[in-house]
Amino acid sequence: MSKIGKRPVELPQKVVFKDEGDVYVIEGPKGRLEVLKHEKVKAELTDGKIVVTRLDETKSAKAMHGTMRQLIANAVKGVSEGFVKTLEVMGIGYRVEQKGNDTIVLSVGYSKPVEFKAPEGIEFKVEGSRIEVRGIDKQKVGQVASDIREIRPPDPYKGKGIRYVGEILRLKPGKQAKK
Repeated sequence: MSKIGKRPVELPQKVVFKDEGDVYVIEGPKGRLEVLKHEKVKAELTDGKIVVTRLDETKSAKAMHGTMRQLIANAVKGVSEGFVKTLEVMGIGYRVEQKGNDTIVLSVGYSKPVEFKAPEGIEFKVEGSRIEVRGIDKQKVGQVASDIREIRPPDPYKGKGIRYVGEILRLKPGKQAKK
């Protein structure tokens, strides 16, 4: 039995779980998310908890058991609380400014500022040199944060660029260290 798959998902108040055809629908105060069903795993609502069970003991069913449980748990957390990834712009002359809720402009050492528009369901909040990426879909929030980081990844020698808050960089010593 999967360690993660056998744990039930607590359903907070104001969050609704529905089984609609080939998707599970989770609705809450922040929005609505759909999780695609897998043919070898079943999720049911019992006593205010979502219990995920597998229908057979094949290798693929065992693999999807914990995965489906975690996808449903992430959707429940997303519609009730939301997800946030925070990035930091480091470097002399590197700036970030916000245009509305869905666009940021990054000045990170290129000849022209880079404008980044958020996809649907994602919004930005800029405070100083920090960018908060907010949304209800965990995968989309992580992907957008990764796309922003790829605009100017951290330099391994000086450490300047865009990085996640709390990301630890090992700086390389450079040429002078060999002498």
